[in-house]
Amino acid sequence: MTAIYKREVRAFFHSFIGWLYLAATLSLTGIYFTYFVMLYGEPSIAYVLQGVTFLFQFAVPILTMRSLAEDRKQKTDQLILTAPVSVSKIVFGKYLALLTVCAIPVLVIGIIPFMLSFYGDFQMGVSYTALFGFFLYGAFALAAGLFFSSLTESPVIAAILTFIVLFLGYLMTGIRSMISQTGNLVTDILSVFDMAGRFDAMLEGSLYVPSVIYYVSFAMLFLFCTIQSIQKRRYSVSSKGIKIGAYNIGILVLTTVLTVLVNVVAEKMPESVRSLDVTSNKLYTLTEETKTFLSGLSEDIRIYVMVNEEYKDGNLDKTLRRMTALSEHISVTYVDPLVNPQFYSNYSEDEPEANSLIVVGPARSKIVNYYDIYGYEYYSYYEYQITGYDGEGQIVSALEYVTTDTMPKLYMVSGHNELELETQFRQAIEKKNIACESLLLLSEEQVPEDAQALILNAPLSDYSDDDVEKIIRYLEKGGNAVIVPAWTDVELPNFERILDYYGVSVLNGVIMEGDSDYYYGQIPYLLFPKVDYDEMTENITESMVFAPYAQGLLYDESVQGISYIPLLETSETAYNKAYDQERLEVETDFKQKEGDREGPFVIALRAEKAAGDNLVSKGVILAAELFFTEDADSIVPGNNVKTFGNIVGGLVEQESTILIPMKSYSALMTFSTRSAAIVGLLSIVVGPVCLLAVGFVIWFRRRKA
Repeated sequence: MTAIYKREVRAFFHSFIGWLYLAATLSLTGIYFTYFVMLYGEPSIAYVLQGVTFLFQFAVPILTMRSLAEDRKQKTDQLILTAPVSVSKIVFGKYLALLTVCAIPVLVIGIIPFMLSFYGDFQMGVSYTALFGFFLYGAFALAAGLFFSSLTESPVIAAILTFIVLFLGYLMTGIRSMISQTGNLVTDILSVFDMAGRFDAMLEGSLYVPSVIYYVSFAMLFLFCTIQSIQKRRYSVSSKGIKIGAYNIGILVLTTVLTVLVNVVAEKMPESVRSLDVTSNKLYTLTEETKTFLSGLSEDIRIYVMVNEEYKDGNLDKTLRRMTALSEHISVTYVDPLVNPQFYSNYSEDEPEANSLIVVGPARSKIVNYYDIYGYEYYSYYEYQITGYDGEGQIVSALEYVTTDTMPKLYMVSGHNELELETQFRQAIEKKNIACESLLLLSEEQVPEDAQALILNAPLSDYSDDDVEKIIRYLEKGGNAVIVPAWTDVELPNFERILDYYGVSVLNGVIMEGDSDYYYGQIPYLLFPKVDYDEMTENITESMVFAPYAQGLLYDESVQGISYIPLLETSETAYNKAYDQERLEVETDFKQKEGDREGPFVIALRAEKAAGDNLVSKGVILAAELFFTEDADSIVPGNNVKTFGNIVGGLVEQESTILIPMKSYSALMTFSTRSAAIVGLLSIVVGPVCLLAVGFVIWFRRRKA
């Protein structure tokens, strides 16, 4: 087998074919790489490889057509067939030579993710999984080409047969959709020939095990058929030829059936092992909070996905499969709007967009709009970038909603130049199934009776005496509040009365950290505070939160009737740097000086004060104005949002405080136009031309010899 392998490899690279394949593959890769990665900043090579795969339809027939057909045509196969070596070794020797030719550009492309990892958060797992799938697709195609080369002595006919099969397999997803959009027996049978669809399943951030099994099993099937084809000719002169032929047919049928059954079983594998998440931030892996929640479900819930299953969102489908695998109380049904156009009217007046979910519980239902499944960053009305995936969070929120009877309400106090909650924090409230409304105290006689909590978010102008009286009366009745003091040079004595209700005041100045493990970069007032254990922080105690421009909270633990539970603290090496009250500026010299108050400091706490009629008023005071902003949350993706959800969920006393933040995609990479032009020139033109030149020189010298 080794001799045959070496002979075949030399044949490829002593002729022009091997060099042409390398040049074409790398040039086409260079085109897509320059477009997707260098110009548009795509942080993986998955789409690059998706574009290159159509080359297999043309390159594989050329590579394989002479492998066995040429030997048969030139009668040199008789020497091989009569050699003291098994047919399987002959076939595998030739096949391994073909794999070597296929593997060389794969190895070259494999350098790209490693190189780009030095320039940003490049998706290594996604890239190498896609590259692995690319190689398997090529290996499968080569096995098919080798089989068709064994059937004929004409290389041209072998190439045509290979091209037809591979091209039909490449188009099979579209062909199935043309036959039926709802799926039937015919399309189910044709799915066996959907070669490109298996590769596409490995481009979405998951190692899709059924695709691996498909390519390996069918490659082995084609190789087995190739061996049987040659074996039959080897013994055709035998008196037992008819029996051997019948035996071969029976074995081929049995092997084909077993291969199909293996792939059917693979598609039925549990989701936990069928699809392995390879994204760097585990976009499609369920969190422990979700697993705990799903295991506790006791009521049956139906989830309707409003789309033909042929056009389902792959990411969303993976999340739903993982959930159904964890809870027998969840069932998922795909509803084709073309077949059942009025299905949604049972649950909503407005028609949801394709791939939206209708989650139906025992008493009520909720629609999860497909638009909310992803996060977007808009550059203009027509241009945007998908920045995150929120399938898990949105579905869990809907499941909680349909399994509970109540919906708490909180109010955002307005009218004092408060800091508005940004989108992700508002979505966190919605995902907690909490109703949120703005409250202008000037137009109300009192805080509404249904208010379970108030949010006072960094007011820049002071409250009126009347406003304060309304809020304190509310708190004295057992009301709750989230209070965020603003970093401002304006005196707010009435706002401070609300803080004083809980016996809390704010230390003048900004906290500096002395321990570099607790601040961001080289700036000691951009804090990563320690998260103390509490029911409001129990799911983030091992995580980092970001609190820029934080201030210290002062309180007296000996005060009767009030208990204090610290939530966020600095290290003991922190110190308070007083700021100029008139200019609200901090000294540029961050070093600790004599007179600076030493830490540790509490920058967030939960206070509980006894109210009348055995009631308790809960207040969460967080002295970091920018904590509840998307810019701060982006430093510790999702953790500030999760903290906010925990706080409001704890104050409104929900039975569950689970909140799954949106999982962010890797940011787009940025390269200069000049760099893109240089890389494009080298990868598309210079490199391939050099390979062609080497191949031409070798071919020309051998021809002259």
